[in-house]
Amino acid sequence: MNLNPSQFSGWKQDYERDGFFTLPNLLDASLHAALDAELDRYIREVAPTLPPSDIVWEPEPLPDGRRGIRNLWRLADYSPFFREFASAQPLMDLAAVLVNGDPVMVQVETFSKPAYVGTVVPFHQDNAYFNLTPPDCFSLWIALDASTLSNGCVRFVPGSHLREFPHGASGVKGNSMMAVETDEALEEVPAILDPGSASVHHCMTMHRSDPNRSPAPRRALVIVYQAAHCRVDEAARARYQRILSELLARS
Repeated sequence: MNLNPSQFSGWKQDYERDGFFTLPNLLDASLHAALDAELDRYIREVAPTLPPSDIVWEPEPLPDGRRGIRNLWRLADYSPFFREFASAQPLMDLAAVLVNGDPVMVQVETFSKPAYVGTVVPFHQDNAYFNLTPPDCFSLWIALDASTLSNGCVRFVPGSHLREFPHGASGVKGNSMMAVETDEALEEVPAILDPGSASVHHCMTMHRSDPNRSPAPRRALVIVYQAAHCRVDEAARARYQRILSELLARS
């Protein structure tokens, strides 16, 4: 894993200013291959056994008629490999710098956009789901495939982590929340990533992604970290749970 502690302070400055930064070539070839192999095994052996709460399928079938996986939740609960990878000391050392305290690895997830049928992710801040105070939390977004303009790369809004945007129901399965009342045109920076590279974004950073109508899949492994001192804002959590319950009742 290519993480140089001498660069941590510079990344922290970018993170505090913009709310995100990139990590080119985070994975070496062997580690990338190992992650690919474990995800293939997980989809083959574990995914068929998962409860509906831990897997999200694309609503439109793939060109060959199969269903495409959009999200896998809580991989660390089912795979020791993913749990150990996400808890590796180099990642925990970086997390400690970014969360301003003792880091906690929260969970491992996938955010995929299968070729031709990958669906949109609307503008949102992750803390609309997490409801943490203080919001000392971030996501490490690792590109397993190339993430490009044509296959739905993530687009970040610089500096948006410094304010909270109102959120409401999106109607998008797998991304139930979206920002509303943004009251302005938001500047976007696309995170174009080679396979094995990564981006890091604060849980208050506004971001979105386009659908994937290209022939190239866009898979990402996402790890969420937070500070041990974070607490749940119960009022915010109640609002989120109410919106989620209403969406589930309509689905």
